[in-house]
Amino acid sequence: MTSSPPHLVAGLDLGSTKVVAVIADAAGDARDSYARILGVGMASNSGLRRGVVRDIEETTRAIAKAMKDAERMAGVEVAQVYAGVAGEHVAGRTSHGVVSVTGDEIRTGDVARVNDVASNISFGRDHELLHAIPLDYLIDQQAGISDPIGMTGSRLEAEVYLVTVLSSVLQNLGKCVERAGYHVGEFVLEPLAASRAVLTPDERDLGCALIDLGGGSTNVSIFSGGKIRHTGSLLCAGGHVTSDIVHGLQVTQLDAERLKQRYGAAFEPIIAEDEVVELPSTPGQGPRTAERRVLAHIMQARLQEILEFAANEIARAGYQERLPAGVVVTGGGALTPGMVELGREVFAMPVRIGSPGEQLSGLADSVESSRMTVAAGLVLHGAYEVALSNFAGVGGRRSPAVEKLLGPVKRWLQDFF
Repeated sequence: MTSSPPHLVAGLDLGSTKVVAVIADAAGDARDSYARILGVGMASNSGLRRGVVRDIEETTRAIAKAMKDAERMAGVEVAQVYAGVAGEHVAGRTSHGVVSVTGDEIRTGDVARVNDVASNISFGRDHELLHAIPLDYLIDQQAGISDPIGMTGSRLEAEVYLVTVLSSVLQNLGKCVERAGYHVGEFVLEPLAASRAVLTPDERDLGCALIDLGGGSTNVSIFSGGKIRHTGSLLCAGGHVTSDIVHGLQVTQLDAERLKQRYGAAFEPIIAEDEVVELPSTPGQGPRTAERRVLAHIMQARLQEILEFAANEIARAGYQERLPAGVVVTGGGALTPGMVELGREVFAMPVRIGSPGEQLSGLADSVESSRMTVAAGLVLHGAYEVALSNFAGVGGRRSPAVEKLLGPVKRWLQDFF
């Protein structure tokens, strides 16, 4: 397969229940990048569990099918993808670095140097650095500086948020992508990708929590001051809701999923008391019905538990009552009717459902769903990377000395979200 044109980007959302591939045409600059959606592909997947590969062959099959479908729709071929990463194997921590300023004013090289110092810590043999995101800078112990370049000072300090992942997880995910015939251009933390697709600049600045309710795991991320401040993963997710329906209504896993999607609700009071749903019949049971409120009751109990776990995660991170922009819920579970009402009851703050839309054009309607948030965010991340590469002059021939200078600068600009 030939190399992708530099303006084409592909996002690959590797979920526990499905793999979603999106191909887009990147445009704009580093300050205002956007993506024109060209093709979308989706395939069911049972080879991943909470972000960890359990079956290489099944995961490879799902990736290949989703990517081929997206390429067929787009009418193009791509060689590399931006792949999402999430799960309990992801960890985040804040690190501090300090350096002396060499010149009369702070230059880009000084910023890259202090960020390198902050990230140069031991993660253990089994973990590696995924993202290093500068949060705040201090000049001569004066805090609250977001961009120190050009300012005067002798001592530069940086607070950097470091996201680490289990090395074996990345290796196995990369192996599945390679076996499907593609190359991973970059692994991206899924909450970061999702935030690009659904959060507004005001929400990121004021402070909000982003809850991605997936089938295998629930990711909770906190944004404040324009940056990610915390990320965590909950074991409870949409798959547990389906299992509760299986046991509560005595139906198969497949039928439970259908009932959840067609008649489910997250908040029992929004369902009329006289509504009845027809349950799948079996030779031993015969025709059966159930009140729709019973289904809603089963789902609300589990979804409320998930949101309460998320609220505990927010409190543990120290952001309880410190999120003026409230909570944004996304992912497949966010499509459940009544989720906003349940969220407001649990969090006691503003709650909205996040769906991609801004910065997207072309076949944007094919990704304007909460379940497509991560995949859409990955191509937006790719569009930003393309714009940043154009800004840094990637593609031209440069001397090794210039490459040595620009390399760390571009790396830190990439993570300066």
